[in-house]
Amino acid sequence: MQFQKTNAPLCILDIMQNKIQSFTDLLAWKEGHVFVLDIYKKTNIFPQKEAYSLTDQMRRSAISITSNVAEGFSRRTKKDKSKFYFVALGSVTELQNQMVLARDLHYLDKESFRSLADQSITVAKLIRGLLKSASTY
Repeated sequence: MQFQKTNAPLCILDIMQNKIQSFTDLLAWKEGHVFVLDIYKKTNIFPQKEAYSLTDQMRRSAISITSNVAEGFSRRTKKDKSKFYFVALGSVTELQNQMVLARDLHYLDKESFRSLADQSITVAKLIRGLLKSASTY
């Protein structure tokens, strides 16, 4: 049986197509993923001596953001969802601190820092939206 799209304001097919079915459908995860990729690109230019310290730590913090959003998505209770979303938010804050350090050590130029800082703020706001949503879940 096939559904035909109608001119009705909202049909069941539209609802099914817009439903979030995977963590990759979450805007917080999508924006976070772009942020992780940008962190990887920017840390590629850090001095080699930082490979196992600041570079590694920044990458781990960035990965933690999207990993915890993904894990929170799969949890069924408000408490479990919120726990993982709070960890993701904490990872954003941790990474913001590391970005300030990288800027002050002159590993990130002002433009790169500003771009990453703006991304981090966007991701944090989206995660806060997930937290708000989880509390009404």
